Amino acid sequence: MSRRREVSGGEESTFDVRSRDLDIPFDQYERRPKFPVTLVLDNLRSAFNVGSIFRTADTARLRRVVTCGYTAHPPHLRLDKTALGTVEYVDTEHVESTMEALDNLQSRGMPVWALETTSASRPYTEVTYPRPVALVLGNEALGVEREVLDRCDELLEVPVFGYKNSLNVACTAAVVVYEILHQWGYQPAPTDPPPD
Repeated sequence: MSRRREVSGGEESTFDVRSRDLDIPFDQYERRPKFPVTLVLDNLRSAFNVGSIFRTADTARLRRVVTCGYTAHPPHLRLDKTALGTVEYVDTEHVESTMEALDNLQSRGMPVWALETTSASRPYTEVTYPRPVALVLGNEALGVEREVLDRCDELLEVPVFGYKNSLNVACTAAVVVYEILHQWGYQPAPTDPPPD
């Protein structure tokens, strides 16, 4: 759909608005390389937040989402509602505990970084992200479990300037994921290891 708008000086500009999904067969989409980012969800309470994270994982074409503990996982009605049909496009697995997920990832040599507001956390824009990387996102009220934080290779935070100490977990995921993609030039490298 093309829209016209006035710009300063009275001139008009035309631009297209993308209002449809990608128009390629699913098997062709599946062959496209994914960014080597794994999101690890540590006991998230809200299925709606989980659904929003799945939507971010799809739009950023991430490798995987790992749901842990009591985090909602597919199939789940409220998760599906917020994910807007993206669950089928995101590789996912569910494990009983976040420590089990970390054991699995770290045994394969994957760096695991947590997003949490701590006295040791570094701003998410002041680090260079390794390829591949796993990001742990924590419970909306309690954050990332302490034993999980102790096992992570790096602690990051999104700086906040208001009364509350943190940004919503789904918003945090989107902000940090797109910083990673920005640092990587928005291109999955052809030398990235294949998905597991």
